[in-house]
Amino acid sequence: MFVAALLAILLTMGLALARALTGPTTYDRIAAVNMFGTKTVLLIAVLAFFSGRSDLLDIALVYALINFIGVIAALKLVTQGNFHSSDGDESEAKQGESK
Repeated sequence: MFVAALLAILLTMGLALARALTGPTTYDRIAAVNMFGTKTVLLIAVLAFFSGRSDLLDIALVYALINFIGVIAALKLVTQGNFHSSDGDESEAKQGESK
């Protein structure tokens, strides 16, 4: 059962990697990278369960958070072209402070 679970996870990771490399759009590639990261978290969790090392679950949770933040940052970069707020947001904030 352990080997079947690992093989299934590795197979889906390989398919996600293939989609990330050949995706027709940028959004497909970002979604594939997100899926690869999620499957990595699952792989770490399965290894933690079968090895009896609960400390690996903490590593899996931290990796999941890093994966989530990275995908959000990549999507913001693709849609807005930068990581910081736009000039319109800054001018609205200044108008709000002056009132």
